[in-house]
Amino acid sequence: MPVTTPAASADAALPQDFDALLHEDPEVAGILLAESGRQSSTLQLVAAENFTSPAVLAALGSPLANKYAEGYPGARHHGGCEQADAVERVAVRRATTLFGADHANVQPHSGSSAVLAAYAALLRPGDTVLAMGLAHGGHLTHGAPGNFSGRWFEFAGYGVDPDSGLIDHTQVRALARARRPKAIVCGSISYPRHPDYETFREIADEVGAYLIADAAHPMGLIAGGAAPSPVPYADVVCATTHKVLRGPRGGMILCGAELAERIDRAVFPFTQGGAQMHTVAAKAVAFGEAATPAFAVYAHQVVAHARALAAGLEAEGFDVTTDGTDTHLVVVDPAPLGVDGRTARDRLMAAGMVLDTCALPHGDTRGLRLGTAAVTTQGMDEADMARIAALFGAAVREGDDAGRLRAEVGELTGRNPPYPG
Repeated sequence: MPVTTPAASADAALPQDFDALLHEDPEVAGILLAESGRQSSTLQLVAAENFTSPAVLAALGSPLANKYAEGYPGARHHGGCEQADAVERVAVRRATTLFGADHANVQPHSGSSAVLAAYAALLRPGDTVLAMGLAHGGHLTHGAPGNFSGRWFEFAGYGVDPDSGLIDHTQVRALARARRPKAIVCGSISYPRHPDYETFREIADEVGAYLIADAAHPMGLIAGGAAPSPVPYADVVCATTHKVLRGPRGGMILCGAELAERIDRAVFPFTQGGAQMHTVAAKAVAFGEAATPAFAVYAHQVVAHARALAAGLEAEGFDVTTDGTDTHLVVVDPAPLGVDGRTARDRLMAAGMVLDTCALPHGDTRGLRLGTAAVTTQGMDEADMARIAALFGAAVREGDDAGRLRAEVGELTGRNPPYPG
């Protein structure tokens, strides 16, 4: 059974005043129409994407888009912030209740902005930080040379066991003892298993480090009770509000009361100016939706679908990392089918299946990273996951007709539109 938020019409993914936009700027209107068509006619398997509800989209297009509101509720640098204060208080209250946290900052513009603020609150340039290595699934903010994190801090990267693909906690502990980091970051963009937050907390305490959980990917599963929460263990939790959480593109930070002021000052005025109040309002809507029993059903279905998809891809001959998944993520190596990750991605794109490549920990190769959040929002079921896996195998194998496969994808998405009328 579909567990999507009911949509008002097939135009729900377009601005409320689209007719006015079509008249005033047909060039941009045409681009938006084309994007709506792309999302509706192809399989959205990018692990970081989802379809928001019409209510979230309405908040994004609300009059709060016009409001400048530097500062925090009750202490703004601009007048006329009464409603901005009200909606931010609602978002904070809903976030702290949903995740069981003492404090929430809902102003970060993105997940990277949230991580930047966490570092700014807890660290100083030159401090040592322990995080998952980029080749093993770490994010750009976990020490990439071209990112602020890699330029300002000294990162040491931990990895996964080459045989199991699971985090090697013995290595993490040894690195922590050797490097004595100021902070340890727990989180990844392509690790399909639940982190052991309790063990990370023990290691952090042993060396006197802060524990920062980068929970951008599992946050929606946490909200729905389908994944363990880092809140009881981490000093600071950074996350996005999109992905499985199904809210607007943006970030958030959770922490204990003792760090609340430091986190808030790190967001504003240190790393950001005025909050995007229309996005804050949309976050409030998403937190409200995520607190419902229907969302809990959805979150568990996302995981069940990911496991079904992983099993189907393994049957098609793909090498599934960690032999499965606990989350919405599935990471596979197409090498057993005779192609590399980038070639496989291009063939899948030609067949109407949109996804990412990612680093694989066992060499300088690329794998495929899939997510089941969006297709679950569309109402697809486990039988559809088996069909997607079969389409995957056919598309990646050389010689299959991309046009025929794209037609099959179109039939599948046509039966499961993201915004049904």
